[in-house]
Amino acid sequence: MRIATWNVNSVRARVDRLVAWLERSDVDVLALQETKCRDDQFPEERLREAGYEVAHHGLSQWNGVAVLSRVGLEDVRVGFPGQPGWGEGAEAEARAIGARCGGVDVWSLYVPNGRALDDPHYVYKLDWLARLREAGSAWLADDPRAQVALCGDWNVAPTDEDVWDPAVFATSTHTSEPERAAFRAVVDAGFADVVRPHAPGPGTYTYWDYTQLRFPRREGMRIDFALCSPALAERVTGAEIDRQERKGKGASDHAPVLVDLADA
Repeated sequence: MRIATWNVNSVRARVDRLVAWLERSDVDVLALQETKCRDDQFPEERLREAGYEVAHHGLSQWNGVAVLSRVGLEDVRVGFPGQPGWGEGAEAEARAIGARCGGVDVWSLYVPNGRALDDPHYVYKLDWLARLREAGSAWLADDPRAQVALCGDWNVAPTDEDVWDPAVFATSTHTSEPERAAFRAVVDAGFADVVRPHAPGPGTYTYWDYTQLRFPRREGMRIDFALCSPALAERVTGAEIDRQERKGKGASDHAPVLVDLADA
């Protein structure tokens, strides 16, 4: 089975690219982030025609997450237990959706950006990651052999090797020690970064800003991950970052990340 994660940065604007990529990449399950649409606006029919069942959670033109699967789509869950909210009333945003696909619990996660180190959104981000770690720990405590993939845009570059120039980010989000510690806590809870062994750095990224020619200058960040539970990590046979999909007119600013799994 092949699973993937991709911050598509507006699914309606890129549905043609998305469908073409699905056909070309032979992906069985795809976690999408930043769909930027409500459920009634999601191009579900196009994706069903391509052979995929769809679970989408979107509330507005911001955020939005989805799981697409051609190997079954069951037990859909919107949000993880304890997921914190944001804003007045602390409503949960459209940042997490999970489904069981071919026996694997695949989560599509869009971790809050944090905005700035002194912004309340940064505190929200750290709390969001902490609650995710708690939920993940509980799943593994309930079933140590659980097949779980935490896929998505984590908005954290966990090491200096994951950014093109650490000095550029010294006073901004994504690379601060509290953010990196929050990411490590999820890893320490039992969820392994299964892509890095197959896509070593430095210079291996998943995101390049649209401005200042960041992509052609290879000035990126590695912030998109598939973190797998121990039992699922044992099945990983390969992984890659599809940098080619970041090229060309109308590309997302993120590249898809793919993971190949052996049969259970």
